[in-house]
Amino acid sequence: MEDFLLTAEELRARSGLKWQKYPPDVLPAFVADMDFKVAPAVQAALARLVDHQDYVYGMPTDLEALYATFARWMERRHGWRPDSALTMATADVVQGIVATLVAYSAPGEGVIVQTPAYPPFLRVVEGTARRLVENPLLRGDRFTLDLEGLREVASRARVILFCSPHNPTGRVFDNDELRQVASIAEEHDLTIVSDEIHADITYDSARHIPMETIAPERTVTLTSATKSFNIPGARAALVHFGSAALKERFDKVFPEHLLGRPSRFGVDATIAAWSDSEPWFDQVMRRLASNRSLVAEWAASRKGIGHVPPEATFLAWLDCGELGLPGSPFDFFLESAKVALGDGRDFGGPGVGHVRLNFGTSKEILTEILARMSHALDEV
Repeated sequence: MEDFLLTAEELRARSGLKWQKYPPDVLPAFVADMDFKVAPAVQAALARLVDHQDYVYGMPTDLEALYATFARWMERRHGWRPDSALTMATADVVQGIVATLVAYSAPGEGVIVQTPAYPPFLRVVEGTARRLVENPLLRGDRFTLDLEGLREVASRARVILFCSPHNPTGRVFDNDELRQVASIAEEHDLTIVSDEIHADITYDSARHIPMETIAPERTVTLTSATKSFNIPGARAALVHFGSAALKERFDKVFPEHLLGRPSRFGVDATIAAWSDSEPWFDQVMRRLASNRSLVAEWAASRKGIGHVPPEATFLAWLDCGELGLPGSPFDFFLESAKVALGDGRDFGGPGVGHVRLNFGTSKEILTEILARMSHALDEV
């Protein structure tokens, strides 16, 4: 029984961005929240703080417990044992991206991004006065890294801002690809900043490989429990440095207390997620896998929709370039279908003509979203 599901009415009663940004007649499938209740252990951990009005300072050992829990989860799920001494807590992954770009590059220096890319990647590069160097993914039967292109642009950069698994395409990069990225980084003395927040959410035979297991001396990993366990509002993330030298470089730029830290709510929710919520997560993954298939079947049935089923994430990247729509597909589906998707234009040049659909919801809501989109397309 899928007791983690929420109805549209329950979701509209919430105050969050996803269900409040648009009018009630619009079904949202844009921001990467899942429409599910949180794991019981997470709910209980937060309830304990609330019930005891426990809003005071935490213990100095709170982060130690968080780091140890993080290490156990990564070892169990991904065969990687992060060193707690090289781990740092932040408020969210994007904060970690900003900080690492500032620590490992200078204004005006290049940052390589594999586009289409999670929109904050593009905004952060611009916002830190770095220079965006795009290396678009190649699309065939699946999306692949343009390794020749990466070699060509590597001399113009200081950092590779990597998203693994990739958002929005859902690619899970294989061992050979990661080793070639590491080799290019070594040759050109680049730091790899690897956002691995979607690492747990993989399908079929796809297996996430942490970049630090390939190139520890060059990699800083950013991650969080927020995607897998649907707790982004808890505001907790982790930065892990692949070597003491990388951490030392970072610490010279960011002295203690300059960056924010998670609240006790974020720490306790994350510990409960990684320690006591794996059965909940496995149940959610079965729903996501079923929804992924539903989207793939729908896309295959619609002439003019290009779609490569994601190997990870709960996000579907839809190519609408051959539909001949008036205006952008984002505007078309919002106005004609009353469905709010992610606007491909926000993901960089290769995103034009695309939309990103979040299928982390109930079958009923997803079916209605796809039916509305079909009806709108049938009327063109």
